Amino acid sequence: MSAKVDYRSAGVDIEAGNEAVRRIKSHVAKTHSPAVLTGLGSFGSLFSLGSALKDLKDPVMVQSTDGVGTKSKVTVMAGRYEALGHDLVAAVAGDILVMGARPLTFLDYLGFHKVEPEIVEALVRGMSAACQEAGISLVGGETAEMPAVYAEGDLDVVGFVTGVVDRQRLLTGANIVAGDVLYAINSSGLHTNGFSLARKLIFEIGSCGIKDCPPELGGKSIADVLLAPHANYVTPVLQILDAGIPIKGMAHITGGGLVENVPRIVPEGLGVVIDRSTWQPQPIFGWMQRLGSIDDQEMFRTFNMGVGLVLIGPPGIQADMAAVLKQFPSFQFWELGRVEANASGVRFSEVV
Repeated sequence: MSAKVDYRSAGVDIEAGNEAVRRIKSHVAKTHSPAVLTGLGSFGSLFSLGSALKDLKDPVMVQSTDGVGTKSKVTVMAGRYEALGHDLVAAVAGDILVMGARPLTFLDYLGFHKVEPEIVEALVRGMSAACQEAGISLVGGETAEMPAVYAEGDLDVVGFVTGVVDRQRLLTGANIVAGDVLYAINSSGLHTNGFSLARKLIFEIGSCGIKDCPPELGGKSIADVLLAPHANYVTPVLQILDAGIPIKGMAHITGGGLVENVPRIVPEGLGVVIDRSTWQPQPIFGWMQRLGSIDDQEMFRTFNMGVGLVLIGPPGIQADMAAVLKQFPSFQFWELGRVEANASGVRFSEVV
């Protein structure tokens, strides 16, 4: 007689999934506003748009999705999961924020070889904290255990964000002109980009362990530096926009760095010049560059190099922006460069 077969014997533990849901319910509920009409367990999330749209003349829905990429591998190595949930929210929210949108809702997809409820809880706890910081409702998600799809120890984390903006306040960069100024807000480190190269440099070429504390990092461990949470720009930037400061375009410095992301919002026939003397990237970047003898161009198109967000506007708005950002002590703000005529792409006025 053949052995009894059930879902658990095929590698999927429904009870572990149920335990994970039980653990995350309170974290998710903390993000909910009165606009959220359903809790966990519904087939779909319900979100009332009445209050979000009441002051918009021509509302435009803005959406984005992204994952955390190879940073998940470093997370598993370190056994620290909460920051990865925070990263997911901050990364996708930043992508619609730079279009002028106010993020409203967030959904997640978590894929595992094996569901471990405490890991799911840590991830969602991080998402919840980031959502609360930004006024976003975590309205649902999916936790999938698929041992035939993911290798043992694998973790796949993806986020989906939806927001709104009045059409007249959309930021497309179309009205940027020569002489406009690039203003930078710092990153908190690598964010979620460049980790394939970072892993090769640190763990292969540098032969370092995840708990090592190289002197180049000022006493911090590699885990501390690589897993620093992605900066959450939503609240400070929305305050800048709500204050009526004339921002013409913004770039979220993600994969591709300054070299690839800033030109996405600059009209044809214009380029930008970035003054490298205006800031000093965090030590992790210089250390990795020396480990691999990497040229400047490769560094600036792989990593954010300490710049998380670029805002473009006319000269003379520094004081107004600084007045808003002084409420957020974790952020530094400086004039990064200028838009120039008869040019294209990004050039640097000073080498590293």
